[in-house]
Amino acid sequence: MSVRRTYTLRERQLCSPGGERLDGKERWGLATYAVKLERSAPLTLPRHPEAPEEESFEEWCAREKATGRPLAVDLFSGAGGLGAGVEAAGWTVVAAVDHDRAALETHQSNFRGLALDVDMSDQDQVAALIERLQPLGIDLVAGGPPCQPFSRAGRAKIRSLINEGVREEEDARKELWRSFIDVVLAVAPRAVLMENVPDMAIGDDLTVIREIAMLLEESGYIVDYRLLDAWRYGVPQHRKRFILQARNDGALPVWPEPATTRPTVRDAIADLPTLNDTTGARELRYTGEPSSALAKALRGDGQSDVIHDHMTRPVRDDDREAFELMTSSTLYSDLPERLRRYRSDTFNDKYKRLDWDDLSRTITAHIAKDGYWYIHPAEHRTLTVREAARIQTFADDFRFAGTRSDAFRQIGNAVPPSLGKYVAEAILPLDLPRTEAPRLPAMRELLVQWAKEQRAVKWWCYPGPDMTQAAAAVASLLDVHRMPTAAAETLMTPLRGVEKLSLDLLQHIDVHTLSATRKRTLRALRECLRDEDNKDWPEHVESALGEAQGRLYSLLRGSDELVVNGHVSKIVVLLMDLPDDHTGLRTDIKVALAQLVSSGDEASLRMCAIRGITVAEARARIASNVLSVRDAAPEESAS
Repeated sequence: MSVRRTYTLRERQLCSPGGERLDGKERWGLATYAVKLERSAPLTLPRHPEAPEEESFEEWCAREKATGRPLAVDLFSGAGGLGAGVEAAGWTVVAAVDHDRAALETHQSNFRGLALDVDMSDQDQVAALIERLQPLGIDLVAGGPPCQPFSRAGRAKIRSLINEGVREEEDARKELWRSFIDVVLAVAPRAVLMENVPDMAIGDDLTVIREIAMLLEESGYIVDYRLLDAWRYGVPQHRKRFILQARNDGALPVWPEPATTRPTVRDAIADLPTLNDTTGARELRYTGEPSSALAKALRGDGQSDVIHDHMTRPVRDDDREAFELMTSSTLYSDLPERLRRYRSDTFNDKYKRLDWDDLSRTITAHIAKDGYWYIHPAEHRTLTVREAARIQTFADDFRFAGTRSDAFRQIGNAVPPSLGKYVAEAILPLDLPRTEAPRLPAMRELLVQWAKEQRAVKWWCYPGPDMTQAAAAVASLLDVHRMPTAAAETLMTPLRGVEKLSLDLLQHIDVHTLSATRKRTLRALRECLRDEDNKDWPEHVESALGEAQGRLYSLLRGSDELVVNGHVSKIVVLLMDLPDDHTGLRTDIKVALAQLVSSGDEASLRMCAIRGITVAEARARIASNVLSVRDAAPEESAS
């Protein structure tokens, strides 16, 4: 690979008269853009100098506990962003578990604890891990297990396969999140801290998250979860993270107080050396002076004149020309057509120059592929590894093993250590024992009670023994829940408890009393049922359902759907004691709704109750009955 290089005075001093390198290191050297560098040399990192030997690991853990530092384990640790926050909050991360070579090498160099290569999809390996951790007295299990959701169609298919005997109800392979829970339940820590990206966590109506929470609650933990804006916890970027915390020490989960001021890109990286049309290097001389509290914290107390991993990709000539035309407000579509290599209607934000005085856009693993979303605020290049690490709040002495792309990927996948620290501090061990009662179990029980009372009067609005597939199909297709009670009862009574839908069962319906939309729907349904041998009517009905009708149909059949609308939002805000302005934040409402509905056999009843109850009834029947419990809890607590 041919690269034209420029050398500093120190670089020249390390070269022989013929220009050959004497020390074999790429120190202080800056590669120019004359020839494109395609791949950087991998960085190999040594084991942490204070790491214990394998044979004395348990004794080392005991000594750490004796110093007053509780022990933590980080599962699916990646490079260790969450672990770094946990350690900064006061724990010792005695073991990290992952199945990525570069991430494990990074972890074992930056942490004293063990970095264990465990395939968490292999139950034998998980069992061996549990056996190793159980004697240690682990106080906290933290981690970010993948929680890939299934679509509604996927869940329906799985249920069908189980009913047909094609798939076991308990899949021996298990999803990775189940391995996380297996470790938690076997090791029985005092506290659990789980994180994930929002899309993975809240997709598919938080089905996986609700099941995780239910399993923890059944094992004696009090659980709370929510979405947090990372910038409110010292991270200079637009980044939401899903956080679940659980504890079994008698205290209600609390959340860190969010900041009101935003850290900026300038705060994070302004003191780093300019690269002057080069791609940087593994090591550069640091001559700056941290001017912000954030930069001072990340720089640390050391007096080193070196900055590590301040290196980026080379830039194509046409991209460089485009970068020169851009400000932080320039859209990709604003660039001259000759400089646009991608469709501007599809990739309107393909290139983004960061603003010195604003948050960065979210640093994701995509930065390992290209850095076009992260163009330096002033220089005509994309961010370096160290700049990306700074924006993620990794300290300057935190190194990343592997190639430049490996480093970018690890940084993009990580939890910002600053966010991890704030959240971990909220679940530190108690100084004094507490016995605090969570509100959610009582509210859930009251919702089920209300739903059962209503089901005795309006059975067609709730799942239950009378709500067959045929009844659910008609109730959903004709939006029966919107009809006056008398009309709905007349229409639905002949369908009560009936398993198979037929044309005869619909003859009693007077089309003249229906709206135009319901008339068309009923005629189409009757046409579908004219063939008396038609056994495929459920498929025809399901294909005719709109999205909202499909959710209602699944809900009436006992599925764990979440239905969010204006009315539901008002009920959730009331019962979960949320700020009034949350009524428009569908994502936050959905997370709070998931906590109310939970999982299990009665989840659909709770969801139907929230859909049907009025605000006045919710205040009188639900909120007032748990008010004393709420008032008894600490002011900052939320369940």
